[in-house]
Amino acid sequence: MANSKRELFLKRRLRVRNKLRKIADGRARLSVHRSSKNISVQLIDDVKGVTLAAASSLEKDLGVVGKNNVEAAKKVGAAIAERAKKAGVEACYFDRGGFIFHGKIKALADAAREGGLKF
Repeated sequence: MANSKRELFLKRRLRVRNKLRKIADGRARLSVHRSSKNISVQLIDDVKGVTLAAASSLEKDLGVVGKNNVEAAKKVGAAIAERAKKAGVEACYFDRGGFIFHGKIKALADAAREGGLKF
């Protein structure tokens, strides 16, 4: 029986997350979620179970409300890098979830790297 797209996505997301847990070594995780209308990202400390910083295209001060394109992803990536520095985080692991690393996800990661995050 063929797997549905959703089942394949969930399997891919768990595979990525489990590999990150093996090599995490106490570092924070930069988790990305992309919907059809928005993109959001969180910096998560898995040891304590808390969110250290977050950014989303839903925030009005970023000026990309309701947009889900490469430009919006770049602004969200730059915002999370700035907020991570304020939270005292310089290095993290990039958790792309089940999303393929190209387009919006890649643009977000590149903008976060340019902002000073290392992963």
